Amino acid sequence: MTLPKIPLVAVLGSPIAHSKSPMLHGAWLKQLGLKGHYIPIDVSIDDLPDVLKMLPKMGFVGANVTIPHKQAVMSLAESISDRAAIIGAANTLTFRDSGGFFADNTDGFGFIENIRQSEPDWQPNAGPALVLGAGGASRAILAALLDVGVPEIILSNRTRARADQLRDDFGARVTVVDWVKVPSYIEGALTLVNTTSLGMEGKADLTLNLDGLRPETLVTDIVYTPLETTLLKTAKAAGCKTVDGLGMLIYQAVPGFERWFGQRPIVDDSIRHLLLS
Repeated sequence: MTLPKIPLVAVLGSPIAHSKSPMLHGAWLKQLGLKGHYIPIDVSIDDLPDVLKMLPKMGFVGANVTIPHKQAVMSLAESISDRAAIIGAANTLTFRDSGGFFADNTDGFGFIENIRQSEPDWQPNAGPALVLGAGGASRAILAALLDVGVPEIILSNRTRARADQLRDDFGARVTVVDWVKVPSYIEGALTLVNTTSLGMEGKADLTLNLDGLRPETLVTDIVYTPLETTLLKTAKAAGCKTVDGLGMLIYQAVPGFERWFGQRPIVDDSIRHLLLS
């Protein structure tokens, strides 16, 4: 009798030792009683093509990719999802019998699902969103916000040229403003999103004047170390609804886990507590 193969999944990045993904997927496997392993592998950008060719031969059914590989995998993929193509980056790979792989991006899904689960009354189409930052996470979040019907996005980045590039890529519903002018747009935003690393442990704080915050504004930060950033503390004090960044990390992992291991994982407080421990 031939025993079924135990599915293996990798997370590829450099550095990768800090990743919480192995802990998250390992907890889900145990919770659901599934056989499988999720393994962190530190891969240099030069070795990435060879590693991606070898993993399916070693029994891997998929992989997550993180910095610095999210854009590099796009040119190596056998096929690409529409949302990964729009974003220009992928984080979730599914290996095929051909030896190639399908590349998808679930960051935007994780971002929106985190808000909807935390604040189910959020109405994205009720007014403009103000998005801070123009890096890779911002691309996924812009695409997701536009997809769920946000009528206008005010985008700002400390280096304006990067924000201008995103406006060119995403079209007329995105308006770019200079970083120093952000405070004058806060009052009119119904959703405020920080996609920068400002406020993260070990990084500079977000020092924008937030006096314009209104209780009607939902404020979310993709930073989750610390869980409650200065931005979220200030927003909470102003009466705003706030959503921390840990849920995005969790929910972006759901579609990949379901594809690779065959069951949809459960997102609950025990998972959050585990990742915070």
